[in-house]
Amino acid sequence: MLNEPLVFLDLETTGANAAWDRVTEVGLLVVEDGKVVEEWETLVNPGRTIPGHISLLTGITDAMVALAPSFDDIARALWDKLEGRTLVAHNARFDAGFLKSEFQRLARRYAPRTLCTVKLSRALYPEHRRHNLDSLLERHAITCGARHRALGDAKVLWDLARIWRTEHGEDALAAAAQAQLKQPTLPPGLSPLVLDELPETPGVYLFYGDNDTPLYVGKSVNLRSRVLSHFAADQRIFKDLRIVQQIRRLDWKETAGELGALLEEARLVKELLPVHNRQLRRNNDLCAFLWDPAIGGAPRIARADDIDFARNRNIYGVFRSKRAAAERLRALTADHELCPIRVGLEKGKGVCFAHQLKRCRGVCNDQESPREHDLRLGAALAALRVAAWPYRGAIGVRETSGERAEVHVLNQWCYLGTAKNDDELGELLQGAAAARFDLDTFKILRRFFDTPNSHRAVVELAA
Repeated sequence: MLNEPLVFLDLETTGANAAWDRVTEVGLLVVEDGKVVEEWETLVNPGRTIPGHISLLTGITDAMVALAPSFDDIARALWDKLEGRTLVAHNARFDAGFLKSEFQRLARRYAPRTLCTVKLSRALYPEHRRHNLDSLLERHAITCGARHRALGDAKVLWDLARIWRTEHGEDALAAAAQAQLKQPTLPPGLSPLVLDELPETPGVYLFYGDNDTPLYVGKSVNLRSRVLSHFAADQRIFKDLRIVQQIRRLDWKETAGELGALLEEARLVKELLPVHNRQLRRNNDLCAFLWDPAIGGAPRIARADDIDFARNRNIYGVFRSKRAAAERLRALTADHELCPIRVGLEKGKGVCFAHQLKRCRGVCNDQESPREHDLRLGAALAALRVAAWPYRGAIGVRETSGERAEVHVLNQWCYLGTAKNDDELGELLQGAAAARFDLDTFKILRRFFDTPNSHRAVVELAA
């Protein structure tokens, strides 16, 4: 392992979000044939204020970076040291993510092979629970004169690699490294370059087969990790095996967060009808019970498209078909000893058959008043009650991630689309009347609004 072209690197930054925060210091060791051939470090002017708690941790202040070069100024020199070498870092995803973002701002694509020393330590020392850098310094009796400074921490990583080679041997260290570097088995025709471009951001991804047939739509808070998991050699899910065999093209769409990914997945599945998506498929037979406690009588099964979710407070359950709704009502009737005639499951007058079997309390035989029966029916339906749309009209839900900001436009539990500017917002609002109720979107939004502080992201758009 150590005889390969390597660069041991550490970054200091203004924070933990690669999309928003910036690099303040770079430190690295270039290793060739098992020897350090270059040490390099530089402060970097991030173009913004360094938070106080970060300065306390690293010792890097605004004054120290005021006259330092920007990342743009050092990009060429840094690129020359990184190019063609495996990046070795502690929690390598963090450092690689920042480098990718910084180079991306300069219209350069950086997609390194990475070795994470956290993962290496876990593989070589599974008996230990802690693998953060301070724990490793103590465990291996390493002295670091410049902890939390880029070059000082990069030197620690080089020390660790040599200690691990001594304690476990070159072969064991190389095997642990190779397990990390092992590339996923790609389907024929899918270029590795496409996978290199996958972002580590929330979004939806789409697999296409022969003749550009949609195969599968998925979502994730980390597109790169999720897509690569489909191609992992040790995956054993039969559906994934079939998809991998059939895929010919990959596409994706980034979102600002998890809500956007969930909504887009539900929308795209119904629009594209992918072969391997069984859930979230389009359903034109959605219906619900309408039942007014003040009127009583039998619940009415109505199509979801005909229900005003903004104003009707007497909606119970949402079902994928009238048959499913009738089956649920039949189960409630039996469980609560209700009258099948009174709830509309049977036609006729007089005593119902259930009463003869002592499974109805007798509203059909004057042994129970209609009001008493309807009170019990209301209690049985209560768990199915659908919350009315809690706003006067359409709303926007703001979602941000780093520099990406989106507004998801919603009305009466329907998803109208996502807008990135005022023009897109206006177009979506014009189409509000044509939106159709979707059960999966309804469930997504209910879960979202049930989370603490979710309403803080809401902006009312139209009455």
